Amino acid sequence: MKNWSENIEWSPKEVAKPSSEAELQALIQAAVQGGRQVRIIGTGHSFEPLSVTDDLLINLDNWQGLIEVDEVEKTAVVKSGTKLNLLGQLLYDKGLAQENLGDIDQQSIAGSISTGTHGTGTAFGNLSTQVIGMRFVNGKGEIVDCSINDKTDLFKAMQISLGSMGVITQLKLQLVDAYKLELVKDKSTLDEILNQLDSLNANNRNFEFYWLPYTNVVQTKTTNIGKGLVDKSGIGTYFDEVVMENWVFKLFCDAAKMRPSLNTSLNGFLAKFISHQKKTKYSHQVYATPRYVKFNEMEYNVPLEAYKDVMKDLVKCVEKNKFNIHFPVENRFVKQDDIYLSPAYKRDSAYIAAHVYKGKEYKKYFDALEEIYIAYDGRPHWGKMHTRRADYFSKVYPKWNDFLKHRNEQDPEGLFLSPYLKDVFALRQTQGA
Repeated sequence: MKNWSENIEWSPKEVAKPSSEAELQALIQAAVQGGRQVRIIGTGHSFEPLSVTDDLLINLDNWQGLIEVDEVEKTAVVKSGTKLNLLGQLLYDKGLAQENLGDIDQQSIAGSISTGTHGTGTAFGNLSTQVIGMRFVNGKGEIVDCSINDKTDLFKAMQISLGSMGVITQLKLQLVDAYKLELVKDKSTLDEILNQLDSLNANNRNFEFYWLPYTNVVQTKTTNIGKGLVDKSGIGTYFDEVVMENWVFKLFCDAAKMRPSLNTSLNGFLAKFISHQKKTKYSHQVYATPRYVKFNEMEYNVPLEAYKDVMKDLVKCVEKNKFNIHFPVENRFVKQDDIYLSPAYKRDSAYIAAHVYKGKEYKKYFDALEEIYIAYDGRPHWGKMHTRRADYFSKVYPKWNDFLKHRNEQDPEGLFLSPYLKDVFALRQTQGA
């Protein structure tokens, strides 16, 4: 088995693909009886070994689709293995949509909420905030229901749980009416963006930008409710999103990999290709873009009020150390929430994501950035590379011990605790050790 970026490889003893909740529960109950270890995998988009196990790996690709839709209340009960791209179309067919999404739609809905996947927009939380109820099979083989109004504390722990408490089978989502978005891409400078950041976030539904290292150039992306006709997909969109942003960009990546001295000049050259682009489509067709160039990624959440200082420190660090990088640094902005393990817990937040082309050395770069992030009480994205463990998390997550209490109650024998999660939670000397 390999994850998407191919930085992790492992060999489970067994891979099971249940096609019903009853079949999944039977698998878990048998694992409990047999003293086995269990992990879950969707599309493997985590850069951390969340799905790694040498025992039973459960894949939910055969458990996809809508279970129930209430078009009046604008809610839907969804099978947990449903991929986001399929879910977007299924909801659109019912006249509904998720209020916000990230920039990749290959993940399963359960995987995306379990790791705190997010988009951008200061009026919106991460994807987990759209969940109002769920059902899961816990480490005792029991089916458990919880929601925003029932077993609320458990629900807040389950909304982002890294698959450490059980296997989610159903999710109830709060939705909105289907809507169109107008996406505008443009070129600016980092100085201008930092000076205008508050107004850019306030005056746009969704705002994000990409900084090109060793330049002062950024590409901006704004989306707002679209009022015009939906654009047809054509050669222009394909050329921009597939040819330029993937295949041509990959040629630059390969060139810089062979000759690191080209990093600065290539980014200066790439900056010249950034131009004004616009399209209007339904929301599920706008948020995500094709990603064929593989990379390793570190992403941290920092308090929004500290963001400008963090970004200035990051730029100084990159320019001083001349890291062997050229991938743009992605910047997004998210509303606070009250989910126990959410990086945005009780603070409006900025996310800063750094990428390194597959096959290039990334450790020095990521270590240097992580040092900056943790100086501002940064919280890593659970699915991206980081080196933090329980001693750090217990300081930056006020509800850390509450989460562990629920985790221990739902999985007392450590059925879902892989070696990696035992490290993260500092549970090596207890359950399943």
